[in-house]
Amino acid sequence: MYRESPPPVSLRRLVRCRWESVEPGPKRIVPDGCVDLVAGAGQVFVAGPDTTAWTSEFPPGTRLRGLRFQPGAAAAMLGVGADELRDSRISLTDLWNHRGATLADEILSGRDLADAMADVATDRAAQADPVVERMLAHLAAETAWDAEIPDRRESLAHDRSAWHAAKADRSERQARRLFTLAVGYGPATYRRILRLQRAIALSPAATTLADLAVAAGYADQPHLTRECRALTGLTPGSYFSLVRVNAG
Repeated sequence: MYRESPPPVSLRRLVRCRWESVEPGPKRIVPDGCVDLVAGAGQVFVAGPDTTAWTSEFPPGTRLRGLRFQPGAAAAMLGVGADELRDSRISLTDLWNHRGATLADEILSGRDLADAMADVATDRAAQADPVVERMLAHLAAETAWDAEIPDRRESLAHDRSAWHAAKADRSERQARRLFTLAVGYGPATYRRILRLQRAIALSPAATTLADLAVAAGYADQPHLTRECRALTGLTPGSYFSLVRVNAG
């Protein structure tokens, strides 16, 4: 069982959703461009932004609660660059020392994760960088849009102008560094992860992998195969079969 619910209105700029799950046993987790705060099995930890799949190995029946930050928001909320959390699971105690230990005890005693983070959001919300937000918005729009426009000359021209507008008054190097600190990796890796997530969302309706590759914005089926292997550790046939089973 896995269920999502919206966060409080006051946190929606920084938090994508609350979630709950009852773990079926070992489960493959693939990159989604987000950072999560997770509580359960006597632990409260931050799951950093992933660049490849990992296996969650909680015993069957373990109940977990989570708070998924908006892409780019975790660094402001947690007070540490998201690149320092990349491909890591870090306890809240290790991250925040005494304050983290106190908060973890409250969460494990039943305190709502969003409520526990509300004061942190109030303290840190102003740190979210508008340049990073514009870059994230551009990449999200681009990933959905480039699969729908067949003329790549037109799309590349649009991409260059929109990308420079998103970065505004920052140099290329400054903008990419800010993005990496906020998101956990650079724009190119984030774009790859968005494309994979688009393929996952579209896979139940795709009749063939070639159709799925086109719909998700890959150059061709071999491109989808390479990216799926790199990000999930499985072939597209194996991974998307697993997605369909889990969805059912």
